Amino acid sequence: MEAYKQLLDQLRSGEIEKVEISKAEFLAFREVLVKDPQFKHFRGEAKQGGNIIFTFLNAPRT
Repeated sequence: MEAYKQLLDQLRSGEIEKVEISKAEFLAFREVLVKDPQFKHFRGEAKQGGNIIFTFLNAPRT
């Protein structure tokens, strides 16, 4: 779970542009994601096959 937190921190800082999470990893990743104080700034886009690509937005989504 610490690896997921680190990925979110890297997205937030702009160190990386996007993170691709597999369908199998999603539930564990989501546990960390929803606890993040800037949860609404992360955007997930589902791809065919079940993978999700997460990016960080400067403005929170509504």
